[in-house]
Amino acid sequence: MTTLWKPAAALALAAGTLMGCAVHREAAEPARLLAYVGSDGAQLRVLSLEADGRLAAPRVVAEVPKSRWLIANPAKAVLYVAIDGGAQEGSVAAFSMDRGSGALQALNAVPAGGSGTTFLSQDAASATLLAANFGSGTASSIAVKPDGSLDAKASTVQDAGSGPHRRQAGPHAHAVTLDPSGRFALVSDMGADRVFVYGFDRARHQLVNDDAAVARAFAAPPGSGPRRAMFGASGRVVYVLNELSAELMILAWDGETGRLTPVHTQAVSSEGFTGAKSAAEIAQSRDGRFIYVADRGEGRLIVYRADPASGQLTFEQRIPSGGDGPWAFDIDPSGHWLLVANYRSNQLNLFAIDPATGRLSDTGQSVASPGPVSVAFVRASRRQQDQ
Repeated sequence: MTTLWKPAAALALAAGTLMGCAVHREAAEPARLLAYVGSDGAQLRVLSLEADGRLAAPRVVAEVPKSRWLIANPAKAVLYVAIDGGAQEGSVAAFSMDRGSGALQALNAVPAGGSGTTFLSQDAASATLLAANFGSGTASSIAVKPDGSLDAKASTVQDAGSGPHRRQAGPHAHAVTLDPSGRFALVSDMGADRVFVYGFDRARHQLVNDDAAVARAFAAPPGSGPRRAMFGASGRVVYVLNELSAELMILAWDGETGRLTPVHTQAVSSEGFTGAKSAAEIAQSRDGRFIYVADRGEGRLIVYRADPASGQLTFEQRIPSGGDGPWAFDIDPSGHWLLVANYRSNQLNLFAIDPATGRLSDTGQSVASPGPVSVAFVRASRRQQDQ
């Protein structure tokens, strides 16, 4: 491997979160899919997934400390990485991707407006990245330039509150999700037991903490710890995954007022489970008919069938995650594969998705990867290109 990037002034943030990072480039045969893997350690990896479901061993493509979340630009061959920052301010970095080899080259990075940067989402309509900072309980917006690199941070909002659990001494923003209209941003805060609803100004790329933001915030049951909020297919229902209580809440969404109303709550863990509860991830199929949840406490993946109109869920399947501590997963663009990052067993496990039933089947394909905490699929090609 060849080191392509050493710390430079353009990437040396005041907080120093990218100091010591490096990028590696090495040749690889083209594959149908690439999967980038963030870790709790100091390295970012990539692996290939062939059309027949074979996984290649991950290889290091960048030295990046605590790459908590990965997301690809939908129009450019650019990967965005949320870098935790530890006790210092976190950051968001942009890397150009070679879709053939998976190699990365650093573009730039900007401060994330808080510590413990843990999650990224994006609004393609306004070319904006949204970052959740767990440590400081803040959420920030960052404008994206036409070439896919990052502009300056546009805004930061501060959550407030606490909960009864030992991990809820203060606010811990865990995810940011825009509503279908692009007028509101939902910040699920594990520490405050709230889903905060901020305004969003697409023209200015800004989160808005207006006078109504506090009143719009949804209060989850004490000690539940909201981790993720996700809109259902209709746009009228929000699924909120509670980490600490391992529950899935179904909330009705009023797009005019930006308010959430509880509809139903159901347990994620199996009946009789007596271990420490911990829900980790949620996603839906491309057509919105199926919802997938990772139960980190029990080491299981759960599949629900979703009514596209009402959002109501019907249990479909519970299956072992293939390892210990399913922290995150991603569904490939075709909807055929689900790749799980099993953090405590240091491995990635591949599951096939039945498009008719939504059910998962363990392919038996598993590769070692130290401390994986995030996964992002990208379509592969023979040369780097915008798609």
